[in-house]
Amino acid sequence: MTLDDWLNLAALILILIGALLCLTAAIGLLRFRDVPTRLHAATKPQVLGLILICLAIALSVRSWEVVAFLLPIVLIQLATAPLSAHMIGRQAYRNGTIDEPGLYVDDLGDSRRTPPAAGG
Repeated sequence: MTLDDWLNLAALILILIGALLCLTAAIGLLRFRDVPTRLHAATKPQVLGLILICLAIALSVRSWEVVAFLLPIVLIQLATAPLSAHMIGRQAYRNGTIDEPGLYVDDLGDSRRTPPAAGG
C-alpha cells in the first residue's frame, strides 16, 4: 500500500468516527431528560466529531487552501459551542427547569436573590 492509500484509509476511519460521535450527540439530545446532560450531549461529542470530520477532509484533499478554510470552522465551533451551552444552562437555571437539589455546587444561588440590575 502506498502513502496515499494509508491517508485515504485514515480519512475514512476519521469520518466514520466523527459521524458516530455526531450521531451519539443527536441520540443524547433525544434520550437525556434534564438540561445539563443534554448540554453535554450537544457540545462534547458533536464538537469532537466535527473536528475529526474536518481532519479527515484535510487528509483526503491534501491542500493548504482546504486546511486554511477548515481551520476557522473548527476555531469558531470551539468558541461558540461552550458559550452557547453556558448561556442555555444559565437560562435554564433562571427559568427553574434545572433540578436544583441535584446540583452539587450552586454558584448562581446568590445572584438569584439579587435582581440583575442591582449591581450585585
